[in-house]
Amino acid sequence: MPLHALNDQHLDHDLATIRIKDLRLRTFIGIKDEEINNRQDVIINAVFRYRADKAVAFNHIEQALNYRTITKQVIEMVEEGHFLLLERMTREVLDLIMSHEQVLMAQVEIDKPHALRFADSVSITLSASREPHRQR
Repeated sequence: MPLHALNDQHLDHDLATIRIKDLRLRTFIGIKDEEINNRQDVIINAVFRYRADKAVAFNHIEQALNYRTITKQVIEMVEEGHFLLLERMTREVLDLIMSHEQVLMAQVEIDKPHALRFADSVSITLSASREPHRQR
């Protein structure tokens, strides 16, 4: 997943980047009757950053952002959810990740395989940041 929102243009060495790659889940997603009544596959990729200076310095799990906890929360929300739009599901996953105060910025991409006849998948990508956007 390209990191459009999370590039290294102004690299901050205290920021850790966590990537969750190809999290494959099944959920209710869509507007057609067969989509509403049958679970479909989705593939979630998420990238988020947090200040890891204390985790690096002290080497204690309590100082690190627990990506396992976040992933479990995403799994529960998506697998138990019913979504009409991929945009809505992507926003809810992004909001869940950003609800963790340590997360400074995040980007979520969700693919819906076989949503189009001649395409492998369709995806939506959304980003969020706690830091103000810089003017160019």
